[in-house]
Formats: sequence, structure tokens, C-alpha cells
Amino acid sequence: MIVAGLDGSDSSMRAAAYAAGLARRQGAMLALVYVQPVLPAGAALGAPVADTTGEVAEGLVSEIREATQRMKDIWDVRWEFHTFRGDPYNGLVTAADELKADAVVVGASESAGHRFIGSVAIRLVKAGRWPVTVVP
Repeated sequence: MIVAGLDGSDSSMRAAAYAAGLARRQGAMLALVYVQPVLPAGAALGAPVADTTGEVAEGLVSEIREATQRMKDIWDVRWEFHTFRGDPYNGLVTAADELKADAVVVGASESAGHRFIGSVAIRLVKAGRWPVTVVP
């Protein structure tokens, strides 16, 4: 099982494509994982957080389905989509553990602030539970 973190960013989409190729070559199942953020502050302000993150998940699934239809020959891989709740790091750790990941693939952070607090990718590598590939 190859687990790929997906959040809609360009780097996460490249990571999903890389993970698909890896899964295809290894004959493995590809699990595309979207971690729905838990935003109690937004909910307190009256923002419909669950609806918004649900829409993001649905949008990602439809994008992936469209890509697989366009590239049937290239994207010949068994895949499934999972949604977990929480912050990206803990959500991906939970996903990788529950799905019994053989490897985790994530996109490189596009945020400058992660140089100080550490990106999700770096934290996953430091956890040392699975091989982690970071796609730029």
C-alpha cells in the first residue's frame, strides 16, 4: 500500500502522480489521503467548516477521477480515496498506520513558515515508521 497525501496544492498533485507510478510499478494499491482540517476557530465564527472541507474532498475525488479517465493507459493502478480529520501530520500518520502503508509520498511544503516550525514532510521522515518520499 502506497499512501499519498493530497491537499489540492500543485506539489501534492505531483506527489500523487509520482505515487501512482510507484504503485503501478510495484503492483501495489494506491491510497490517496485528504486530511480534513479541524478548525474550531472558524466554526466559532459561524463558518461552515465541515461543508467547506467536504467540498474540497469531493473536488479532489472528481479531479482524480477525471485524470484517471484521461490517462487510462498511463494511470493503470488500483486506487482508493480516504478522508481523515485532524492536522495534516497527525492525519497522515493515522492514515499510514490504519492503512498499513509500505511507503508514504507527500509534496514539498510551499510555505515559507515551515522553515521554522518544520514541514509535514520533515516530521514524517523524522517519525521513521515508513519510507517517505518528498516530491518537489
